[in-house]
Amino acid sequence: MLYVLMGKSSSGKDTVYKRLTENAGIAIDKIVTYTTRPMRENEAQDREYHFVDEKEMEKLEKSGKVVERRSYDTVYGQWNYFTVDDGSFDVANKDYIIIGTLESFEKIVAYFGNDKVKPLYLQIDDGVRLERALERERQEKSPKYAEMCRRYLADEKDFCEENLTKLGIDIRFDNDDIEECVDEIKKYINCTNNIKSTVSLTMDL
Repeated sequence: MLYVLMGKSSSGKDTVYKRLTENAGIAIDKIVTYTTRPMRENEAQDREYHFVDEKEMEKLEKSGKVVERRSYDTVYGQWNYFTVDDGSFDVANKDYIIIGTLESFEKIVAYFGNDKVKPLYLQIDDGVRLERALERERQEKSPKYAEMCRRYLADEKDFCEENLTKLGIDIRFDNDDIEECVDEIKKYINCTNNIKSTVSLTMDL
């Protein structure tokens, strides 16, 4: 199963992702996605993302390995984020988690099938989210406040209720308290796996 972790910018996706993939008490691996955007402070190659240039991205697309790609016209130029079926994962036999958007979720479902993909949607008060975004940006050597504002406003439109409903995302995880949020997600994943195991056993019988 592939779990797609989503939410508006600064909703806590990176922190929740890290908690779930590091000693969370569940057997789940991470899928590292690709991007052409510049690396931020405290990020590392092949940890947060595979940082590549546009030439390498085009090469992967021509090989037919790109599952989905999103392009954003930022105030610093076009930034691309994409998922690559690079042979490092097997969603039919193991559980994985990936950070994505509604757009990427829809394309991932189309690529792997609805039975192999589940959404994990984080939500949080917009005021708290804006405070977090500003604090994070202040920690950068070269803060990009204009891009932060663009992303914040764009998410209000992209993650509207109409779009969430259209994609069947009806389960939400409140991230007001990180510990409680992670625990709820772990329970959901374990429950999903128990259902999957029961169905598999019934089919075998």
